[in-house]
Amino acid sequence: MTGRGRRLVAALVGLALVAGCGAERPDSQVWHDGRIFVATGNTTGVYYQLGGGYADLITQHLPGYEARAEPTGASVENITRVASGDMEIAFSLADTASDAVQGRGTFDKQPQPVRALARVYSNYTHVIVRTSGKIDSFADLRGKRVSTGSPRSGTDIIAGRLLTAAGMDPTRDIQRFNLSLPETVKQMRTNDLDAMFFAGGLPTPGVKDLLSSAPGKFRLLPLAELVEPLDARYSGVYTAATLPKDVYGTPEPTPTITVANVLVVPVDMPEQLAYDLTRVLFTWQGDLIRVHPEAANFNRASAAATGAVPLHPGALRFYRTG
Repeated sequence: MTGRGRRLVAALVGLALVAGCGAERPDSQVWHDGRIFVATGNTTGVYYQLGGGYADLITQHLPGYEARAEPTGASVENITRVASGDMEIAFSLADTASDAVQGRGTFDKQPQPVRALARVYSNYTHVIVRTSGKIDSFADLRGKRVSTGSPRSGTDIIAGRLLTAAGMDPTRDIQRFNLSLPETVKQMRTNDLDAMFFAGGLPTPGVKDLLSSAPGKFRLLPLAELVEPLDARYSGVYTAATLPKDVYGTPEPTPTITVANVLVVPVDMPEQLAYDLTRVLFTWQGDLIRVHPEAANFNRASAAATGAVPLHPGALRFYRTG
């Protein structure tokens, strides 16, 4: 059932209760019948964990609202579902969100009516290979069986851009599979894949499970050589970073690429609700840190730096006035 369908059922139940007890109608200021659905990502990813924690905080601290996190295929799907009214809040990679509001890339000539609440933490690009697969460099992915993430996900977009930056055609030069993170991990274990991409926070539960369950069978591929060609085409979007060795217990730190995450909402969300959602995010940030350590990287001082994605007026008011 879609978010819209769930809201309809909730509204009908609520109306029946009101009619049965003779109570007054709910406050007209409650938006979408008080139901907020948070579009996240794969169930073994950080979006899903943080989305669940954020939904709990909304339910606890915004009277009249009940929120729930929904697993999805992540960024592209999330944005289209928010734009269509099927979801109220979504996590997205900043590069995907930028394309969405400008009508570029996957959203070619179809700008999406979304706005940002906050820039949150950064996603690290994981490229994991089987050590027996004779893949010593990124170029060695040519001809290999590779999962580039769920269809319509930010991971899939980044994977395609990295392959292009390395001089490969993403659809011809690898055996490309669009698989969710749980299915990707499963097929890596059964030797049905040679490599995988995933863009996520640290640690990503599914990645940690894969690497810890079979020490020495898989390794992270360094991406330092691709920073310059990627930046030449997408200036300022991607940043070189190092994935610390203690995150997954790897022998050495791994040079990689990061991209920011943003929280997006519909352009027509009421200003006061957007303000309150932003306030909840930072007022109870400590509770989110207990859900996943990436929440410690939410920084109010830089949260308004959402790039090409305009801030919702309610979020902007929060950053200006607190």
